[in-house]
Amino acid sequence: MTIVGICRPMRSPWDQPMDRCLRFFPCLIDPARRSAMCVKLVLVTVHLVYIGVLFLIDGDLIEKTKKEPVYTACYLLLFFVTLIQYFVTSISSPGYVLDAMMTVTERNVLYRKTSEASSLPASSKNGIFVVAVEGSQAGKNISGNNTPTWSKLVADLYPMGTTIRTWTCSYCNVEQPPRSKHCHDCDKCVLQFDHHCVWLGNCIGQGNHCRFWWYLFEETALCLWTGILYISYLKDHIKSAWWRDAIVIVLLITLSISLIFLLLLLLFHSYLILTNQTTYELVRRRRIPYLRGIPERVHPFSKGVSRNVYNFCCGSSSVYNMERLPTPQETEEKSRPYTCLDVVTCRCC
Repeated sequence: MTIVGICRPMRSPWDQPMDRCLRFFPCLIDPARRSAMCVKLVLVTVHLVYIGVLFLIDGDLIEKTKKEPVYTACYLLLFFVTLIQYFVTSISSPGYVLDAMMTVTERNVLYRKTSEASSLPASSKNGIFVVAVEGSQAGKNISGNNTPTWSKLVADLYPMGTTIRTWTCSYCNVEQPPRSKHCHDCDKCVLQFDHHCVWLGNCIGQGNHCRFWWYLFEETALCLWTGILYISYLKDHIKSAWWRDAIVIVLLITLSISLIFLLLLLLFHSYLILTNQTTYELVRRRRIPYLRGIPERVHPFSKGVSRNVYNFCCGSSSVYNMERLPTPQETEEKSRPYTCLDVVTCRCC
């Protein structure tokens, strides 16, 4: 007689429902994505707790809503816009080097196969992305029959005499344009890498840095408005039930800490925008090869405050913009002290 199933491991009663859940939501199989989803769930829950407690205990706010619905409608609109901006930023692409390389390669193949492609606009050939390069090809998109290869494109962005090993990623084996870095959390090279945001579960780079700034701005405004509502409640109901005051005070303290952190982060990224820097370049400046010989007070990629802000806010998300390293003459010009004439002519702008 054969005994079957004696050595079979015991299955928990939760195994079958979990298998069905993983079948419908395959993203939960990946521990990193599962962790990111948990963070998103916690953040949404915290937002709902703050607004829920406010409307549950503050009867005056409900009465004010009936009399002046516009005020509460604006607050709720900011609440939902902030959450939408959070999820949009978390799923947006930061601009991967591999995607830009594939765009250039596909474009080269397309131009070789289609003779009339050179007469069409660049945006209508591939339909999605355009690669723009500064320097000797400034103002010219990657178009036409003379489209260079990715290696030639990247080599033109670096000073003469630099070997290819200097800018080739040892993990992706992809030639990196200046300001790019490999993210070990995403396992991809990112254009204008800023940092990997744990709360978003996504990298912040060239493609989504603007969305990230707007999320910080909206989150800061929402925290400030919520704090004002909590303080107003405490002023009007300071002699109410002690447990209500205790809950509001605890929530207000944690909200104040979050507001300080968000405000500092917003100011920090605003400074990065004005000077055309990234968090990685500012923090690791001495370790980045192309920034070692440049004085710390000099921002090599800055084009002036107004143009930096314009490129940041109005730059199309469908364009991979790759900046070349400045020449020694340009670096020396930017390091020159300001004079009265520079102030009059708005050199910093």
